[in-house]
Amino acid sequence: MSNSEYRAVSVGNWIITFIVVGIPLVNLIMLIIWALGGTPHPSKKTFAQAFLVLLAISFCISLLIALLWPAVFHHHRGVAPPVG
Repeated sequence: MSNSEYRAVSVGNWIITFIVVGIPLVNLIMLIIWALGGTPHPSKKTFAQAFLVLLAISFCISLLIALLWPAVFHHHRGVAPPVG
């Protein structure tokens, strides 16, 4: 798409995009399609690529926290603390 053919994405189109991104599983499928060029607009392609990068980073951080949480905050349950 050349600069002379460039048209801004409408507000309504962005609203639909945000609704689609809010639907679990559908969001991943559509973001991958848009990121790989399944959209006629470069802004939506870039948005999808950025969103997928942020999803991947968030997933990795969440996984890291989930794996490290028990090791960092390990408490012995059912054992009374030593008395004085």
